[in-house]
Amino acid sequence: MTGKIGILGGTFDPPHIVHLIIANEVYAQLGLEKIIFLPNKIPPHKKESGFVEADERVRMLKLATASNPHFEVDTRELSREGKSYTFDTMLEITQESPEQSFYFIIGGDMVEYLPKWYRIEELLELVTFVGVNRPTYSLNSEYPVLDVTVPEMDISSSLIREKCQKKSPIDYYVPEKVADYIKEHHFYES
Repeated sequence: MTGKIGILGGTFDPPHIVHLIIANEVYAQLGLEKIIFLPNKIPPHKKESGFVEADERVRMLKLATASNPHFEVDTRELSREGKSYTFDTMLEITQESPEQSFYFIIGGDMVEYLPKWYRIEELLELVTFVGVNRPTYSLNSEYPVLDVTVPEMDISSSLIREKCQKKSPIDYYVPEKVADYIKEHHFYES
């Protein structure tokens, strides 16, 4: 099968509606075959969050994406030792599916960070970067980045974790099944 596949990486701690809206907008606007959600273990640019174990984040991500037949979850980065570099993962994925074209989705915050990405020049040979707008960030880059406009919402995983700590409702910030799962397991409360 030949086609265009979107990749959306992140810690998804927890996955929320903005992740899903971004994936759906890029899927629709670029005419992609599917979007692969790629949860990572230790992203090089972030400190380890240490909030929820990887298998629980995967469970929440699967709950969040289950209703969309064009969304998949790929857990390969979670079994890798050490830091997760996009280059290593995409080299592996492109070798498995050389006939596919891959579109790696990043927010404006990561567009600005591209010059610091591990093996960025080689990575550009493997993927097309897709930049989605985020409040207060620019999509300008010295590297080629396709711009996809998505509705701007200032919702983040850290905001949801803060709301959970304060025992504030997170309804509508995350899909209902994810909210139920978070409440049931008392994630992010302390």
